[in-house]
Amino acid sequence: MTTPFAVSVPAGYRVGAWQVREPLAAGAFGSVYAAVKASGAPAGLPSEAALKFLPTGTRTPRQLNHLRELAQRELAMHRKLSRPRLIRMYEALTVDDPERPELDGATVLVLERAEGSLDALLAREPVPAAGPALLAQVCEGIHQLHHAGWVHGDLKPGNVLLMADGTVRLGDFNLAAEMDGTHAYAPAFATPDYTPPELLWSEISDNGRQVRPTTDVWAFGVLAHLVLTGKPPLPGGGSSGGGPAARSEALLSYARGQAELHLDPGLPDAWRPIVTDCLARTHEERSAHTAAALLRRIEAVTDSAPSPRLPRLRPRSRRAVRTAWAAGLVAVLTGVSLGLLALRDDGTVPAVPAGEYGAAELATDKGIPVAYRKLIVDSAHQCGEKDVTPAQIAAILKVESNFDPNLSDPANDEFGIARWTPRVVRYWLRSNERPSTGNPKPPFPPEQSIPALGRYLCAITPELWPNLNVSTSVAGAVAHRSSASRVNEWGGAPAKLRPHADKVAHYLKEYAVAGDRTP
Repeated sequence: MTTPFAVSVPAGYRVGAWQVREPLAAGAFGSVYAAVKASGAPAGLPSEAALKFLPTGTRTPRQLNHLRELAQRELAMHRKLSRPRLIRMYEALTVDDPERPELDGATVLVLERAEGSLDALLAREPVPAAGPALLAQVCEGIHQLHHAGWVHGDLKPGNVLLMADGTVRLGDFNLAAEMDGTHAYAPAFATPDYTPPELLWSEISDNGRQVRPTTDVWAFGVLAHLVLTGKPPLPGGGSSGGGPAARSEALLSYARGQAELHLDPGLPDAWRPIVTDCLARTHEERSAHTAAALLRRIEAVTDSAPSPRLPRLRPRSRRAVRTAWAAGLVAVLTGVSLGLLALRDDGTVPAVPAGEYGAAELATDKGIPVAYRKLIVDSAHQCGEKDVTPAQIAAILKVESNFDPNLSDPANDEFGIARWTPRVVRYWLRSNERPSTGNPKPPFPPEQSIPALGRYLCAITPELWPNLNVSTSVAGAVAHRSSASRVNEWGGAPAKLRPHADKVAHYLKEYAVAGDRTP
């Protein structure tokens, strides 16, 4: 049966710099098409991409509000986060075509082109040989989301994308939600087979349904069982999986404590405790098993037979971690940009003197205030962008305010250590830092301003084109004073902002550690 497309787009249709080709995937709220870069398109964009059309225009007037909210959620997530295991967004467009009311007003996300999905792989190979390695990367993606303060909310095989090089990206973030303290609010849509028991009867407020990281942990447990056995887990229902109604009834019995969890006999022994913990009956039980902790366990399980196409995620043994620590990688062991601190044998993080924090990446003798060192280093590691570095953030703060947390420039409506404008910084603050209405009021403390700067740089750096007249790191600083699209339009730093760019380049070189001082 062919899945109907929420947005039907004819082959050859032109959107921005892109020409639509064949359809790739369809969901309840969007449609994805292959696309190629059209002739005359700006340099710096890839030759092909995937266009996700989200219908927010005139076709469905009764659904405009919730469709627009879903599009806004996905767009906000992409703009705020850039991580190695999340599908990358190149740009966002809006269709302006009144003659095609079914397309007019649609939001178009220009995304990395994937080769396929885990769903399609499982249809061809119910128990894929690369399953354990793929699951490790899925868990890594969940960790990256949770570490940044987000919940995916709709983890399932169709939203696990497989790239041409065999690596994994998570995609489809229209149900993703940013955490506000211990939880987040998401629209009241879900895929039943991947929904944890406590959400089966949860109340839905005006803000939506309350979700937490354990929502994704449950979904990962279901996904892992499916990938490793070819069958969905069926609490108390044997190994056949049954139909959706049977699985729903079995899940309810399990949630009520009327049935025990029974996993398929074909589930590998090393994975049974991992899947069991993910499928714990309650949120409270699952909360003890974070994505980071699960990732460490999965790496240990898959270490004996890693996929030949996938690099190891990070050093496996404690000896390797201690060796790296002793060699001077004090701040972060990224592996593939996980941003996890090296651990002691007991799992705790070694204490680092404030003045030495991040010494492998940030000069300690160039006047960067010790009080801001940890904020600077940690903010740079909110994503895996190589051009977003502690030296870059420190250079921007130096040029913008000379590290003055009390800077006040009312004439330009700029305040604080990063010279944020209230209406702009609001977008880059965490949800619990923003007022319910209106813009935040200055002053903006460094504890808010510096992480917000890191989030901004993480979001816009992938959008900067190559071959600009300044380095990508300096271009990010220029974008902070304008925008990424303007920097691309200018080809880098224009004459009026060249002095600003030159100052950032100077301090970028000064603040970088020896051997890494090319602005």
